[in-house]
Amino acid sequence: MLSPKNPAIAALVGKIESELVFGQLLIRRSGAAFDLRHADDRDTSESKMLRLTREELRRWTQRTEADAYRPLKSSPTLAPGWTFHCADVESLDDALQIVYPGSVPDWYAALSEVPPVTEYREFTNRQSGMYRITQLLSDSQAASVIQATCDSKFCLKRRLWSIQGLPPDSPEAKSIIPCLEPCAVLLEFARKAMRIEQEEKVAVEISGSELSSIEAALNYAIEVEFAGAREADVNEASNRRRLQLLLIKLKHVKVPSLSKE
Repeated sequence: MLSPKNPAIAALVGKIESELVFGQLLIRRSGAAFDLRHADDRDTSESKMLRLTREELRRWTQRTEADAYRPLKSSPTLAPGWTFHCADVESLDDALQIVYPGSVPDWYAALSEVPPVTEYREFTNRQSGMYRITQLLSDSQAASVIQATCDSKFCLKRRLWSIQGLPPDSPEAKSIIPCLEPCAVLLEFARKAMRIEQEEKVAVEISGSELSSIEAALNYAIEVEFAGAREADVNEASNRRRLQLLLIKLKHVKVPSLSKE
């Protein structure tokens, strides 16, 4: 029986006929019970996967397949190869809280006529101390930071908040898990991005072909998970969000049409 004390999980379960993809999770329903697995393991035999306990599931969500720490649970780095059984709705709610903390209440809140969304300016205008600097980013600069931070390569939440000139994520862009306000990762990256904007600029003359090579190198580096690189360490020059931000900036550079070689 669905608990009336938790309308959020009750509403989510109401959407599950036989199965539902929630982030990287595949939720399968069997009567009053549910089974969880990675969506990539849809057709994998259960005999070939680990059957996790609750504590094992918690530990599993903390590391990537390459054994790197996952500071953001909504990042698309949940490792496959496991199953988890939920005997009832309450245990499903508990498991979803482990894998995607706060996601079910946020999903339910986003269904309301006026979702409780906190826009970028509203969020940064209440910051103080070292994060007050995030207010100094222009709308276009903040938009680039948001695009780099919230790219689907880094986060599966569908961003409902935004800033002038940048639309929220479309429903099909990521997953059904909503993002109602900027997160700590975004805030820290916005602070670093503003510090970078304040640095003395260096003039470099390169050709259009060289610019294309730089863009190709950045795209490759963004797809690679460097050994020892920490996802949330935006002070590291090789941080993938920093590379993504640089790539966004380069795409705005106007260069002459390249002649065929």
